[in-house]
Amino acid sequence: MKQYPFLDLALVNAPYSDELKAAACEVIDRGRYLHSTETELFEHEIAALCQVRHCVSVSNGLDALRLILRAYKELGILRDGDEVIVPANTYVASVLAISDNNLVPVLCDPREDTYNLDSSLVERLITPHTRAVMPVHLYGTPCCDELLLDIARRHGLLIIEDNAQAIGAVNDTPGLNGTRITGGLGNVAGISFYPTKNLGALGDGGAVVTNDDSLAATVRALANYGSDRRYHNIYRGYNCRLDEIQAAMLRVKLRHLQEENDQRNAVALAYSESISNPRVKTPAIIEGMRQTWHQYVVQVEERDAFREFMKQNGVGTDIHYATPAHWQPCYKDLPHGPLPVTERLANAVVSLPIAHPITPDDARYIAGIINRY
Repeated sequence: MKQYPFLDLALVNAPYSDELKAAACEVIDRGRYLHSTETELFEHEIAALCQVRHCVSVSNGLDALRLILRAYKELGILRDGDEVIVPANTYVASVLAISDNNLVPVLCDPREDTYNLDSSLVERLITPHTRAVMPVHLYGTPCCDELLLDIARRHGLLIIEDNAQAIGAVNDTPGLNGTRITGGLGNVAGISFYPTKNLGALGDGGAVVTNDDSLAATVRALANYGSDRRYHNIYRGYNCRLDEIQAAMLRVKLRHLQEENDQRNAVALAYSESISNPRVKTPAIIEGMRQTWHQYVVQVEERDAFREFMKQNGVGTDIHYATPAHWQPCYKDLPHGPLPVTERLANAVVSLPIAHPITPDDARYIAGIINRY
């Protein structure tokens, strides 16, 4: 019986192994391990990819979002108690970044077909304290439609993209800056380079990308102990820097990002065209949009039975995410309205294998197993 593990990072990185080892050796031999050549070049390359002026590399995706919100507070644009609308079905990091800055997360239900923030529900959540909305490009599908842009403009809201899962994705409509690439759709974006991502480090990593000169400078200072120059601390900052080794690893993998995203799109299309079991609902493939498929997520009733069936047939699966923020113990007292779609998805979503070395033929084979369920 064929075996398809959900994710094997050794196999994911195997095609780049020689390049990764060579890049690591160059950093070791150069003898500069922070704030040097690899980080500087990587920042330029990510800024170019996202079609923005600034990229500040940081320690991880959560810190990227935390630093954005803290920087807005240092600039006087956000204040304690301000509200940020965020999808309720996102990974908890999106919500943690908000509450860590003494801001208030306002949970919004997603759409059931895209899993992304339902823009039609946003306006009714706006209060006199609302200052921002944080669309999350969940699973690699861009989330920034005309309605959301219109709401943000009319109410003077910041659009802070959580681009942890969709680097290289292209929206079906231009964002605030006239570009369609994720990371450049809103005022600013946080990116994660966690090892499982389409562009994954061999450890942790993240970035903040923006066209806002003041915001970028503030984030850069905050991430480096709050200093604008050596031994001169203008903020009570953090140590949130990306190191040279990870920047070098990411620069290698960035050269292959297009082919990685192409492969995932081909696998996703094969799944969607081949899965015909009425008990399994496939995600939307949106015309005019380039999704990156960090995860390929279906919906299944009696999920445990489905996962066991897949396991018995050699296919690994996972759940992203079974416990939304308002079900987490740390947010048990967070006020929120009804979240029926979030709660339904939390009990039904299943992620299928999509990362390398899964091929479209593998997806069709796995679909055949699913159709027998």
